[in-house]
Amino acid sequence: MPSRTPDGDVSVTPLCLAGSTTIGDPAMQPLRDHGFTAQSDELANVYVSSPDQHVRLGFLPEGPDNTLWKVAARSDPFGLPDWLATFDSNTPTELVAAFTFALATSYSEGPESVLASPRRPAEDAFRSLEEAGWKRGSWQLTTLFTAPDGLAGLTYRGGVLNRHAELRGDQDGWLLWGGHDSFSSRWYATFTSTVPIDLIAETTGRLADPSPVLRYELEVPERIRSTARIHPVSPPVPTPLDVRRAAAARARSHANHLVGRAPAAPATTVSPGAVLPTRSAHHRRAAAARS
Repeated sequence: MPSRTPDGDVSVTPLCLAGSTTIGDPAMQPLRDHGFTAQSDELANVYVSSPDQHVRLGFLPEGPDNTLWKVAARSDPFGLPDWLATFDSNTPTELVAAFTFALATSYSEGPESVLASPRRPAEDAFRSLEEAGWKRGSWQLTTLFTAPDGLAGLTYRGGVLNRHAELRGDQDGWLLWGGHDSFSSRWYATFTSTVPIDLIAETTGRLADPSPVLRYELEVPERIRSTARIHPVSPPVPTPLDVRRAAAARARSHANHLVGRAPAAPATTVSPGAVLPTRSAHHRRAAAARS
């Protein structure tokens, strides 16, 4: 952790402590790129649907609870979901994007593969965690994984679960979590037992990936800044073209200054283009406005 609060872009590791970007676009875009359509309600919740209406994603910042994302697939557009995945408001956006990218890829190969994909062993979703050194444990039909630093984990319940209880959230086939052990500091993601294993494997693989992620400083949850590894990101070195553009902008600014100080000429000699408009400054980022 730097001795002072970084100002601007920062890199954060591990991913489980990066928090959400609070922006839905990165996770919705993989589906939009494959023909899914989006619409929003009057509260700014966004719903993304597949062309055949069998797969649907909800981005719910104004939803009834702490669940920010819901993704469901149903063979009967008017029936109960065949499977459901949820991510709460603290879940790192990269995990949701990993899931939706895998979902979009599977759907593009054949919509039926998302609804009735061949059952693969749960071990496929464990592999990346084991390779990253996560500790494995078990109790009866439950398999547990914990990250080496103890800040993230996975619980998988084997056997046959009650479908309705899973959809209500009373039972979790798969539970991913990260962060400190308190309500305000921990995030949760859940998958019912019938979610295709390849979608879960893509998500666990991203969680186990040690690569840092980018955040704007104000997006990093204050409650985890003493634990996460946060480093300021240096701005890119300007190219020769950047330098020329900056010099041209300074020259225009200097010309504007001279024009503003020049004595007024008789009205009959002033042309409409004699005084250049002042260029307004660009805000650095929209996220700064939220601070």
